[in-house]
Amino acid sequence: MASRDKSNLLATLPPEWPDDLLPAIQAAVRVSGRKVIILDDDPTGTQTVHDVAVLTEWPVPALAAELAQEAPAFYLLTNSRSLPPAAAAARTKEIGQNLRAAATAAEAAAETASVDIAVVSRSDSTLRGHFPGEVDALVAALGSDFDATLIVPFFLEGGRYTIDDVHYVAEGDMLVPASETQFAQDAAFGFRASNLRDWVEEKTDGAVQAKDVASISLTTLRHGGPDAVARALLALPKGSVCVVNAASYRDVEVFVLGLLAAEASGRRYMYRTAASFVRVRAGIPPRPLLSACELNPGSGGILFVVGSYVQKSTDQLAALLRTPGVVAIELSARALLDESNAAAEIARAAATASDALAGGATVVVYTSRELITDADAQRSLAIGNAISSGLVGVVQQLTARPAVLVAKGGITSSDVATTGLGMCRALVLGQALPGVPVWRAGAESRFPGLTYVVFPGNVGASDALARLAQSLRT
Repeated sequence: MASRDKSNLLATLPPEWPDDLLPAIQAAVRVSGRKVIILDDDPTGTQTVHDVAVLTEWPVPALAAELAQEAPAFYLLTNSRSLPPAAAAARTKEIGQNLRAAATAAEAAAETASVDIAVVSRSDSTLRGHFPGEVDALVAALGSDFDATLIVPFFLEGGRYTIDDVHYVAEGDMLVPASETQFAQDAAFGFRASNLRDWVEEKTDGAVQAKDVASISLTTLRHGGPDAVARALLALPKGSVCVVNAASYRDVEVFVLGLLAAEASGRRYMYRTAASFVRVRAGIPPRPLLSACELNPGSGGILFVVGSYVQKSTDQLAALLRTPGVVAIELSARALLDESNAAAEIARAAATASDALAGGATVVVYTSRELITDADAQRSLAIGNAISSGLVGVVQQLTARPAVLVAKGGITSSDVATTGLGMCRALVLGQALPGVPVWRAGAESRFPGLTYVVFPGNVGASDALARLAQSLRT
């Protein structure tokens, strides 16, 4: 499947639906009374929202308390992408069961007839993740009679478009079919198909045939509008899978308003999506990028922790390390995988980083760039987790508080937040760059109120980390 010139391909599409639909979506969300709960398989899914809570644990009392809040949505950080399939499904099942119990508890506390929820299984916009395992586990645990599963991987901020059922990744001026990118070669989550119908068949091992996968086309969205979307959703066979095309946020708005209409008639859908869908489904308006003052309101050293091995991250790291005044601390990945050397390697890096942070420096702790994998997917995940644990160990042993901590990569940022910093609840403030979320750490964390930047491995131009470092020092 050939790559396409981005401008030329987008120019061939029908004109977008002309009306701003966000006010109607917000009204429909209020009428529905459903709170949107996002199970995020790594922390990067918060990259389109603001003023929304993130929970890293899910005991029933904590979930019930969050359901009682007025915010339209909240996230549960599952970090399931770092787990093997069976463990990911088990974690998802546990969360689904706890959500059911929490809704019952919240109903009793509020003395109301029902506490209704809509659940999003948020995963990678380049199609990596535990599908269909997580979705199947969530459907079973929630006990709801879902009519269909909707797949919406569009993510504008990261340059991910779905056109004629083909999912594309923007690389410069070109749109590259997802199966022809490095993401499709992932040791644990690789795939061969760019057409989402074929991808569903591939990922379900043929249990769902491509010919049986439904599709909401751009023609339906841009010519038919929300009413046509609602009719298409209502016509889906029970238990079917439907992929959704989108090339703009307006396309997502049209789809969501039609979806809400179909749900208002009694239908229920399971969502497997990327981050752009979440903001629209929750009725959250966009906000400008956070200013330099909002990102770093105080003074002190700035810490970058880089673990992601995708080429985009490696290129960004190289540009960051060329920034004048940066203190670079490399962790040997092979030393971290050697039990006899790991502790000393972590202690060395932590001591050097602490001294530099105490002096107000910009510090970059990063793993050596040699990619170590295994032919076995589960062993590859274990290798990645062991290396991430080394970065976490450095954060745990810091003796100086950073003013800002930037974590690069999904598994890295999750492990640093939960294990390194002890976060149980954080607030999403907004975005530092398109697709780069910023959290404020909760009072329970090791550094209460810390500005924590979750920088996805697959987002940003080659100078993105360097530009962020400069803005934090402005």
